[in-house]
Amino acid sequence: MLNTYFRIIVGFMVLLSVGLTQYVDPNWMWFTIFIGVNLIQSAFTRWCLLETILMKLGLKKGGDTSCSAPIKSKN
Repeated sequence: MLNTYFRIIVGFMVLLSVGLTQYVDPNWMWFTIFIGVNLIQSAFTRWCLLETILMKLGLKKGGDTSCSAPIKSKN
């Protein structure tokens, strides 16, 4: 469940920052870059602030999403 919320929030933030860059001010691109750098950083350190916040809000780590769930055959 955490994985699903994480992807929704990060995807929304990327789309929001691209929209703000296009329609408000080009400096909003730095927010998009910040998100990307944090995603790369979390891949190496296994720590993400958003994940910590979501866990403190009560979401449990684990659970399969459509992107990470193994494909099960019907045999």
